[in-house]
Parts: sequence; structure tokens; C-alpha cells
Amino acid sequence: MRSSVNIYLPLDNIFKMYSVFEEKVVAENINFDLLRSDLKVNLKVDNINKHKINSMDLIVQEKEYERFERSRLNSSDGDAVEIHDQFYRDHKLLLILFRVLAVMPILRSEPGRITFSWRSIATIYAIIFWCLMTVVVIIVGKERIHILQTTTQFDEYIYAIIFVIYLVPHFWIPFVGWGVATEVAKYKTSWGAFQLRYFRVTGTSLQFPRLKSLIVVISVGCLLCAILFLLCLSFLLEGYPLWHTLAYYHIITMINMNCALWYINSRAIKTASYSMALCFRKEVMKDCSAPIISKYRFLWLNLSELLQSLGNAYARTYSTLCIFIFVNIVIAVYGAFAEIVDHKHGYTISYKEAGLIVDVVYCCTLLFIFCDCSHNATLGVAKGIQKTLLSINLLKADLEAKNEIDLFIVAIEMNPAIVSLKGYVTVNRELLSGSIGVNY
Repeated sequence: MRSSVNIYLPLDNIFKMYSVFEEKVVAENINFDLLRSDLKVNLKVDNINKHKINSMDLIVQEKEYERFERSRLNSSDGDAVEIHDQFYRDHKLLLILFRVLAVMPILRSEPGRITFSWRSIATIYAIIFWCLMTVVVIIVGKERIHILQTTTQFDEYIYAIIFVIYLVPHFWIPFVGWGVATEVAKYKTSWGAFQLRYFRVTGTSLQFPRLKSLIVVISVGCLLCAILFLLCLSFLLEGYPLWHTLAYYHIITMINMNCALWYINSRAIKTASYSMALCFRKEVMKDCSAPIISKYRFLWLNLSELLQSLGNAYARTYSTLCIFIFVNIVIAVYGAFAEIVDHKHGYTISYKEAGLIVDVVYCCTLLFIFCDCSHNATLGVAKGIQKTLLSINLLKADLEAKNEIDLFIVAIEMNPAIVSLKGYVTVNRELLSGSIGVNY
């Protein structure tokens, strides 16, 4: 008789039962593993609802049936993830370019999953390409070091140092590229799982407007920027033969592409947070119930984890990139100002100083994009959701809904959406202003 009574429980009560159960699970598992298990506690719908559908009107039946079908989706199902993984389809070109440059040899080995293997064709190609380019880099590097050891002029010495520094990123590719490929593959795979969960919670697929065309423009821009930058240096700086640029094209392009990849990832997270906040507001306006607030709380935690895992996955890559940028800025600024002040005919700028200024502007632009994108993504993750939570009329909410609102606000405060490179540095605008203060 107990089971027959449960069959005719109202739907709200059934979902409340799930809400109570989910809090017990969270209390026992205070970590994000609950998110990786498809939010089973929050999104699971049992056969009770399926029997209940027959007694509803047509519109409610359709909605309830759609909810039931969504509840059957699982992020471990690669085919289901593949259908909803719009982010991968949009920025696939960027990943291909990274494979061509032998920087990140990750592959879509199976539906819904990105993997890295030392035995894959992409990795073998990366090793061969890197070895061939190493020969070119060493040949050019020897000439640059020879100039560094033999020159007696201050300006040529500064130029020689900068050109040698720009060769260094080639040698750290196995360390910051292939060495983190496994973590990056897991991060990219988690995007597919999140998008499936987003669909299960909101009922709509996550979209990234104009992202695909933007990536095409950015990719072409990165290549053109590398060519233009090296040609400018070759024209403005003495002792820099044009054929030496052969050793630098893939390096500068790699640096530009890393900056573009960070921008794309940050932009995608910001778009996801905005879309989730919009769906959350619509649902709360219709029905401000505890189950709805609860499922969005878990989805938000998943998004917050995604933002944090961005910094953790690429920590080694962007830590070395920041060091490279800081060193370049310091040397170029010192050399430019020293040359300008040292002029006998007043404070004038020659082609030599202009080349150093171009280098400073280039590095500062990369640093600004890196810091500003992270800052905007961090603000965007919590802003929309917090605004909706604070706008809810508590007089119309029941006790369980109020408790869920409190839990949601506490979750946001206790799990701040920040981008940290494995705890070594927090990436935001303060990093930009702090680095400028140190350099200048």
C-alpha cells in the first residue's frame, strides 16, 4: 500500500523528496565528484513521473515527457555528449592549428571525448615537426649568440638578447605543450559533459553566437600578426637578416594562438554563465521552488569548477608565457629608454628604439588580453546568478525555497569563480596592474 500512495504524490512533493536526498549526498560528499556523476541526485526522474503523465493535459504531458527524456541522458554516453558539444564544433579549427604547430597533439578519438596519447599520429607528427624546427632554431640561435658574445655596442647587445629570448619558447613546447596535453584533454572533455548537463537542467542547448566565424578571423589574424611583427623587427632593427625569421614564425604564431585560445575559453565560460543566468531567471519567475533553485545551484558549481579547471589545466603553459612576457617587457623598456636618453641630439626616437617599442606594445597587448579575459569571465560567472537570487521575492517563496536560496548564496561565496594557475597566481586585472607597477 505504501507504494500505491507514493504513485499519487504531487509532482512538487516528489521533487522535494529528491531535494532532501541530494542535500544528504552533498553533506557526505563535499566535493565536485557529485558534478562529475551527471548530477544524478538533482536531475534523476523515476518511473513515478512516467505513470503520472497520462493524467495530465497535453501541454503538461509534453513538457513532462521532455523532462523525462532529458533525465535519461548521461554524460558518460559519448554519442549524447557529441550531439550537444557545440563548443568543440565551434573552436575545432583552433585545435587543428595547435596540432599543425605541434604544440597540443590532442585528438577527438571517440564521440564526446578528447584524448592524448604518445602513440597517436598527432603526437608522432608533433615530435617530427619539433625536431626539424629545432635544427633551424639552433642554426639561427648560434648566430644570435655569436652576435651577443662579440658585439660591443649597447643597442646591438639588447637586440641580441631579445632575439635569443624569442627562441626559448620553442624548447619549452614538450614541457608546456605535450606535458599538459592529458590535463587539457580532460578539460576539453569536461566541456562536453557540462553542455549535456546544461541541456538536462534548462531544456535548451548551449549556443555560442558567432564564435565559429570569430575563431576563423582570430586564427588568420594570429598568422598575419606573426608575419607582420617579424617583418617589422627585421626592417627596424639592424643585424636581423630576413631569413632568420624562419626560426621565429612558428614561435610567434604559437604565442599568439595561446593568447587566442585563452580568450576563446574565457569568452565561452562568460557566454555559458550569461545563458544559464537567463534560463534561471525565466524558470524562477514561473516557479520559485526549491528543486529548480537546487538544480541550478549544482549546475553553477559545475560551471565554477570548469572555470577553475581552465587555470589548472593550462597552468604550466601560461605561467611560462607570463614569465616570457615579463622578461621581454623589462628588457625592451630598459633598452628603449636607455637609447632615447643617451641620444646626443635630444630625446629622439630612431628605428632602433621603434623596434623595441613595437616589442613592448606587442607583449603588453598579450598580457592585457590574458588578464582582462580572465577578469571578465570571473565577474560574469557569478554576477547574473547573484542578481537573480537577490531579486527573488522571499514573501512568495516557501521555506524550502528560502533555504535553497541561502545555500546557493553560500555556495557562491564559498566557491568563488576565480582563475588561478594552480594557486601560484590569480589571473585578473590586478596581475596586469601589478606587473606594470613592477616593470615601471
